[in-house]
Amino acid sequence: MYHIVWGTKYRRKVLKEYTRVDLVKSVKKVQRRYPTWYVHELNIDEDHVHIVVEVPPKVSISKVVQEIKVQSSKDLRRRYKYMDRIYREVGIWEVGYFVSTVGLNEKQIRQYVQKQGEEEKGVDVTTEYS
Repeated sequence: MYHIVWGTKYRRKVLKEYTRVDLVKSVKKVQRRYPTWYVHELNIDEDHVHIVVEVPPKVSISKVVQEIKVQSSKDLRRRYKYMDRIYREVGIWEVGYFVSTVGLNEKQIRQYVQKQGEEEKGVDVTTEYS
């Protein structure tokens, strides 16, 4: 199980409430394509995404991040033309990401992900994902 965080390009606050629904749909689309991957938590703030995902040991975490970022970028740029104009050349997401394994501290990490964005009025979309 992994906790993954990645941000929008230049940390622009483009993940508004109306785009979050489509981002959740993109993550669900990836999960349907890879049924052995299971998303435990997902929280989206205006400029970054937190996800707790469980994948089999034979799957590299870079593959998981790549699939989610590519699919969500395609879907968001297709749905929102302003994003396509802004990010056509550089992409919606920053190049890197943060990842850590989840072990004995699973409860704390899940609570941390759930509380993300509360100060900045981010919206927890975990319930929409379930």
